[in-house]
Amino acid sequence: MSERNDTNMLLFHPPSKSPQLMNPVILAYMGDAVFELLVRQYLISLPNQKSHHIHREATKFVSAKGQKRTLDLWQPHLTEEEADIVRRGRNSKSGAPPKNADLADYRLATALESLVGYLYYEGRINRIHELFSIAIGKKEDL
Repeated sequence: MSERNDTNMLLFHPPSKSPQLMNPVILAYMGDAVFELLVRQYLISLPNQKSHHIHREATKFVSAKGQKRTLDLWQPHLTEEEADIVRRGRNSKSGAPPKNADLADYRLATALESLVGYLYYEGRINRIHELFSIAIGKKEDL
């Protein structure tokens, strides 16, 4: 447990259950916040930071369609354990999609968020960074 706290300095309140036992929708709830934070940090690190431009670029990553594209890039790099979390997230009942999102894209976005939330609670921050690097490495395709 101390190793997890050392690698994950933002985790002030660990969950009451182990990540393996958590509902995928709850993992997605946290994964959404972690993924958005990574996207914002990345965009702010780039030159020419205008708020309107950053917002427009962020939506390419954090929209259901953008997250589906990112998950497509990640799929060949996932371990069996990670692929299982993605399947659980995709199949979870997470409510109705936003008006502008396709149901299939929304389910895959939930799957990506579940994986990010799972890795976050597992303290696997380096793995999140590896996967995120794949996403921004292919940014021109988004």
